[in-house]
Amino acid sequence: MKEFFEKISRIDRRIIYVIVFISILIPLLIKKGFEFEPLPEVKNAYEFIENLPEGANCLISIDYDAASMPELQPLLEVMLIHLFRKNLKVIMMGHWPLGLPLGQIALEKIARELGKKYGEDYVFLGYRPGIAAVMLNMGKEIRMVFDVDYKGIPLDSLPLMRNVHNYNDIALLIGFEAGAVGDAWVQFAQARYGQKIILTSTAVVAPDLYPYFQAKQIVGLIGGLRGAADYENLVKKRGFAFSGMTAQTIVHIIIIIFIILGNIGYIALRRLR
Repeated sequence: MKEFFEKISRIDRRIIYVIVFISILIPLLIKKGFEFEPLPEVKNAYEFIENLPEGANCLISIDYDAASMPELQPLLEVMLIHLFRKNLKVIMMGHWPLGLPLGQIALEKIARELGKKYGEDYVFLGYRPGIAAVMLNMGKEIRMVFDVDYKGIPLDSLPLMRNVHNYNDIALLIGFEAGAVGDAWVQFAQARYGQKIILTSTAVVAPDLYPYFQAKQIVGLIGGLRGAADYENLVKKRGFAFSGMTAQTIVHIIIIIFIILGNIGYIALRRLR
């Protein structure tokens, strides 16, 4: 009996690593997982987009970089699929210059897959410094901040942008947040101009954004990999987020089991001694 408890209290860490590796790999390969009810705040976001009229303009702000890519990039792609399927127009910009290429990659990838045309169905504006100044001036006239797109093409030369001047011409703003830019969007775009906002964020940032959702200052909140998996389910386009959430859940269960086994072995050995 003593030998048994010694073994479970001193499990070789390599065995744990192998089990964790396999538990992550299998869900990612088979692309199947647990069924779960989408969170209310994610449903709100999905339903708001569903109810937008065809041709409505949506502004996407890329406020994350490569460090938050595993959580936010899958969600960005599935939200772009949803927007383009609804024939909504996408205008993309960002406040994190290192993350803008990630947004551009996803935008061009999904647009190409769904046959969308640059300048008519989507536009990529790029980056301008000064978060508060950018947000406030966009409420007056977007051309005060972005007079050209990232290619240097004047906005008035792009059919999509000819009638877009400020937040009055934008039906929805979607912020992809890994920091505090989401707070600024609420304080400047929503509070001052009444802009409708959906915030998406990493799991660690989401708790700071929930008060905005509870106060109805934003129409939806999609937090972390769980939120992304919920959205994939709602759009019926399961991908990395759904598989990743399943793998994450399995790993958490395995870690808890190992913690319990280790403690059982430790306590039993103390008593036997």
